[in-house]
Amino acid sequence: MHQRLIDPAMVEAEIAHIRSLGIDALRRSWRAVFGRTPPAALSKDLLGRMIAFHMQERAFGGLDRESLRLLDGFARHTGLPRRHLKPGTVLVRDYQGERHTVTVTPDGIDWQGTTYTSLSAIARAITGTAWSGPRFFALVRPNGTSPAHADNKKSVRVGHDSSQPANGASNLPLAPSANCFASDRTQCTAP
Repeated sequence: MHQRLIDPAMVEAEIAHIRSLGIDALRRSWRAVFGRTPPAALSKDLLGRMIAFHMQERAFGGLDRESLRLLDGFARHTGLPRRHLKPGTVLVRDYQGERHTVTVTPDGIDWQGTTYTSLSAIARAITGTAWSGPRFFALVRPNGTSPAHADNKKSVRVGHDSSQPANGASNLPLAPSANCFASDRTQCTAP
């Protein structure tokens, strides 16, 4: 396979030139690069950025398939891919004075000797009402954000087994209601 030799300094110089152009010159460049008239609503900044991105893409290559799929999901409003918990992960939730422990298995999620297909089914069985399972087990917050993004909160480690944290695990906050999950149940006590 033939590889092109790319001089990054030359690409950077071309991008600097694009930044210096006025709106009319950017519109002409757009027509030269994309072969059509630019959308009328695009600002000078966006015209320049899109032309510069196209130049970089031609010089260094485009996005990989996974990135394209992620961006396509955002465009279709499907958001981030769902989180998949590894088999062996243990989730613990105290609810109305009772501790509930679930274990992720290759076939689903085990709670009290029964395998369920979703955390929501378990949350519904525990509470008797329709709950989001990920919310019930504190994997996400009511606003849809991950608890991993909280600042200055008490935290616990998420673990795949009792010896090491799960891949990509981070410190997650221990909520005041003791919503937590960890492989070592002793870490799931209320503050």
